[in-house]
Amino acid sequence: MPQLPPLPVRDGVNATRLTVPASGWDSILDYVLHRWGHVDPDGIVERFRTGEVRAADGAVVTETTPLGVHDFVWYYRTVPHEDPIPFPVTVLHQDEHLLAVDKPHFLPTTPGGRFVQETALVRLRNQLGLDHLVPMHRLDRATAGVLLFSTNPDTRGPYQVLFERRQVWKVYEAVSALPAGRGSDLPARFPLTYRNRMDKVKGVLTARTLDYTPRESGRSPGAPARPGRKTNGPTTGANAQTRIELIAAGVSAGTWAGAGVGHLRLFPHTGRTHQLRVHLAALGLGILNDPFYPVLQDVAPDDYERPLQLLAHTIGFTDPLTGAERRFSSRLQLGERPAPGPCTG
Repeated sequence: MPQLPPLPVRDGVNATRLTVPASGWDSILDYVLHRWGHVDPDGIVERFRTGEVRAADGAVVTETTPLGVHDFVWYYRTVPHEDPIPFPVTVLHQDEHLLAVDKPHFLPTTPGGRFVQETALVRLRNQLGLDHLVPMHRLDRATAGVLLFSTNPDTRGPYQVLFERRQVWKVYEAVSALPAGRGSDLPARFPLTYRNRMDKVKGVLTARTLDYTPRESGRSPGAPARPGRKTNGPTTGANAQTRIELIAAGVSAGTWAGAGVGHLRLFPHTGRTHQLRVHLAALGLGILNDPFYPVLQDVAPDDYERPLQLLAHTIGFTDPLTGAERRFSSRLQLGERPAPGPCTG
């Protein structure tokens, strides 16, 4: 059973648990400053002074508490300053078990890095008064669209199992830049299914693609795919798959007005980090305003006029409590989608 934190939710934020070593610094405070002092050293010291750092049994951890006394400490994480994200989170549905919202571009799902209050989770906890709200999945900060939360700890488990067993289906939309002179041949290229092998290394911004042989893919070159047996062994072939359909091709109706764009519908079969962005870039159809793919760009401030053109449009599943089919769709639209024209599908 998970250990309950000794501090309650405050201002929509859970207390953070930190594992502390048994030695190496004079005190727990010294170790915490070593780990996180680059973020807010004055704030860290103040939390120790005011008794806001606690051990598992609720005991106050002071400025002088030595290492070796506690294995873990809990404290409230803050950042000195957060710029507000100027877009709202819109509630699409709420009942006693689930909350579905439209998350805007640029807003993180959960606290991390330089964002704490300006996250979907903390905003919604404060707005709705639901301290037990927990996201059932995550969307990248750059991606907008439908995000599901559990509102009831007693019924959370069955919904979590749906995601663990990939019994949830999702539909995304994207707007991609078209290579010069390639708009007319798009209808002939789709629909298609793209597969590859990829992974994401912690601390590295972009995902990487990995080579594998036809034998590892489970098929011979040119032969149709054959169903594989379920196994607990590691996957050796493709581990990421997306079906892609063309909605329309034309010219952007947004800030890239006049540029050739394709509006695509994406059905991810797997959920690898950055999977959709990597797959479209590999097809020569990198998503508009993507700073990572196909080429990693230099870090720059958020440009609210040019969000990543990727939208989590729809999510659906069979409700584990009632057996009813559930479906939630975004009310947002991608601003760079092509104006209606003769290539519209």
